[in-house]
Amino acid sequence: MFVKHLLSLAASAWLLFTAQAFAAGPFPLTLENCGVKHTFTHPPERVVTVGQHETELLLALGLEKKIAATSVWFGALPDTLAPLGKGLKKLADNAPSFEAVVAQKPELVLAQYHWHIGPQGEVGTRDQFAALGINTWISPADCIGKRVTDSSNGDGARSTPFSIAEIEREIRELAMLFAVPQQGDSLIKALTQRIEKAQKEAASQRKTPLKVLFWFSSSRLNGDPWVAGNFGAPGWIGKTLGLNNVIDSHDEWPAVTWERIAQAQPDIIVIAEMARRLYPADDVAVKKGFLRSDPVTQHIPAVKNNHIIVVPAMSLNPSLRNVDAVELIGQQLATFQAQP
Repeated sequence: MFVKHLLSLAASAWLLFTAQAFAAGPFPLTLENCGVKHTFTHPPERVVTVGQHETELLLALGLEKKIAATSVWFGALPDTLAPLGKGLKKLADNAPSFEAVVAQKPELVLAQYHWHIGPQGEVGTRDQFAALGINTWISPADCIGKRVTDSSNGDGARSTPFSIAEIEREIRELAMLFAVPQQGDSLIKALTQRIEKAQKEAASQRKTPLKVLFWFSSSRLNGDPWVAGNFGAPGWIGKTLGLNNVIDSHDEWPAVTWERIAQAQPDIIVIAEMARRLYPADDVAVKKGFLRSDPVTQHIPAVKNNHIIVVPAMSLNPSLRNVDAVELIGQQLATFQAQP
């Protein structure tokens, strides 16, 4: 019995050592993120997310226990992640205060957007967090090939088109940082398979490319809507499905007149659905009502034929959900084609 007990203790000690060695991974680990270098001595244990994409990415990697608090929500979690996200602390639906974030005692703040923790950070600057010993991270998709210029709008303009490769890069880097590389590889593989399947189905359905418009929201319902340029995430979504975006702009969400949009004659209008209610046009029902009643928009082919597709707002911003949008839009296009 004594020998068995010793063997059991030895086996347990070996398993513990192996687990600790694996968790240690490549630490200390230095990562460059949006022009800022951070050296991590261990995987972060307490994280505050400022952006729903970052929350969903951690959940998809199985890191829900690392999330101390969340903020900046556009809507509900997808069904696949909802069980993991039960009970997550929410600091705010929109941008939280600097004090609220710091009060969570995070080791790391993950931000979806540059404007939340960049040089003019709405929440705070990276330097402010660094002064308190808190590391920061901005989704690479919001800084690679993108910047806010004097001629761009607040969302910024891109010098190179967005690609899902930017999301895959973030998956790899965060999986490395949190010492879960296998989960990262599995997630990327699953996304790739879904994209390939959706592309094959779309290619088999039609020969002539359709013209598409992506409408996020509007500050004033009768004003110029924020619609997607062809260098942002919706541009990638459209190209993946073989669609032609009618808005030729490097800005991610330029404001464009409805008269110009009507002249482009889009066959499909994709509108964003969100829980946010900063503006009347955040509401899908309001968007649809406007399209069908306005004297300019009611004659657009997409409106006349009721070829309006609703997708979650998160799926139109650089995120894991871009693949959801590809699938949802592809499925709806197939339904339209099957109609008499």
